[in-house]
Amino acid sequence: MVAQGSKEDNKTLERLKSSVSYLADDKLEGRRTGTAGEKLASEYISQQFKKAGLQPLGTSGSYLQPFDVKGTEKRTGHNVVGFIDNKAAYTIVLGAHYDHLGYGEDKNSMYHGDSAQIHNGADDNASGTSALIELGYWLKNAGLKKYNFILVAFSGEELGLFGSKYFAENSPVAASNINYMINMDMVGRLNDSTRGLSVGGYGTSPVWSELINKDDKEFTIKIDSSGTGPSDHTSFYLKDIPVLFFFTGTHKDYHKPSDDADKINYNGMLKIVGYIKNVLKATNAKDKIAFTKTREVHSGMRSSFKVTLGVMLDYTFAGPGIYVDAITEDRPAEKAGVVAKDIILQLGEFPLADVQEYMKALSKFEKGQTTNLKVKRGDKELLLPVTF
Repeated sequence: MVAQGSKEDNKTLERLKSSVSYLADDKLEGRRTGTAGEKLASEYISQQFKKAGLQPLGTSGSYLQPFDVKGTEKRTGHNVVGFIDNKAAYTIVLGAHYDHLGYGEDKNSMYHGDSAQIHNGADDNASGTSALIELGYWLKNAGLKKYNFILVAFSGEELGLFGSKYFAENSPVAASNINYMINMDMVGRLNDSTRGLSVGGYGTSPVWSELINKDDKEFTIKIDSSGTGPSDHTSFYLKDIPVLFFFTGTHKDYHKPSDDADKINYNGMLKIVGYIKNVLKATNAKDKIAFTKTREVHSGMRSSFKVTLGVMLDYTFAGPGIYVDAITEDRPAEKAGVVAKDIILQLGEFPLADVQEYMKALSKFEKGQTTNLKVKRGDKELLLPVTF
């Protein structure tokens, strides 16, 4: 006889495989924000949310929450939002982005071949989206009643956290009533020998150190205290909401056409879903958790710079310049006198049209170097010396 747990696990495993395979199929053409592929993906996620018994929490009674993407072409992205209403005072948000790079049209691909190729984004982030769907099925029947649950599949993440920022600004639940947010981005490549699982946001609540055991039996847990990073939890942390960010690490297929479904570790995903279930069960026995600001800004999986300014950017700002959302204490920008809401127009000799130009400019500097920042503050322009 098969144990009940194994039956459940097998069902979950099959659904995880099925969701990743669908979302990372060529017919979705890389799920680029604002395309027919994104639409197919959003319809699939909506169907799964409905099947799981989640209420729609988008606009006009649907699961979809549309938002504009500012940039060279006008595009509309769509978050997919489901709700479990336990009539509780506070709500837990679970999220994962489902958009990817399409054919690499937005210049965010690591592939440099001559012919345009579909980027299927199986790990990034069909994996996190599929885990989100599974948690929806489980939560509907798990008997965790102390909090309500919002499940959001974000779009526009690859373009700069557009979807999560829009959701955080236009949340159906006030930020003060959100207990915490869990983000899953690239959870499909657990290495069976190292078993490394990165958990970000560890420093955003004192409760996390009680619940996240660094000496875990199943995983080698790598802690990152920061509440910010190159993924959607950042949008919630900036609203003073505790966050956790699960990530199995980068790899040679990251942002390349080779990030395909046949490379996913589905048993590893099952274990990560199980780990997150345990976090949800543990917090169900606790009152609303406390928020703690974290000092450092995590450079994350998407940067390899020798220097950092220590600024959190509004990635949705259309430019020119980069808009500073928040400052990290005791880092170069703060020491130079940069403040939140400043627009940095130039770094040294490099004018900053947008975030991509800023990234390029940042890569030209070494630790210890001094240069100038041209900053717009209100209607004034300032020149601030900065040392990396």
